[in-house]
Amino acid sequence: MSTETDATLSRFKHPLCYVMGSLYIVAGVMHFVIPDAYVQIIPPAFPRARELVYLSGIAEIALGVGVILPQTRRVAAWGLVALLIAIFPANVYMATSGVVLTGAPEFVQNPSATARWARLPLQAVLILWAWWYTHPTPSDDG
Repeated sequence: MSTETDATLSRFKHPLCYVMGSLYIVAGVMHFVIPDAYVQIIPPAFPRARELVYLSGIAEIALGVGVILPQTRRVAAWGLVALLIAIFPANVYMATSGVVLTGAPEFVQNPSATARWARLPLQAVLILWAWWYTHPTPSDDG
């Protein structure tokens, strides 16, 4: 990347951590608001699906807060990378199983095959976004 591109990206890095953190906090809260929707996408091979939903919800909330705070941003970013890798099997299961998410808002209950499969590369984008914060820059200090 050019120095100009680096400078442009750098300008957005700090504000985007608030966007990312907020998205994870909201997503984590949703694990408690509509847990049954999340339980449905846990692969059957995984035991205690409801507990996994709650655990991942707690992790998303904690890591979302952590990535917002400069003191914990780097560690939280590594945690998000690990979490996104850990939940990848749920996205694969959702893409391959045709689960209808009963209990979820109607507009997301039965996503198209394209939307289901699009989640898989989106996961890589989310991992790269979190990984960006594992390498602090002077603008990360808040």
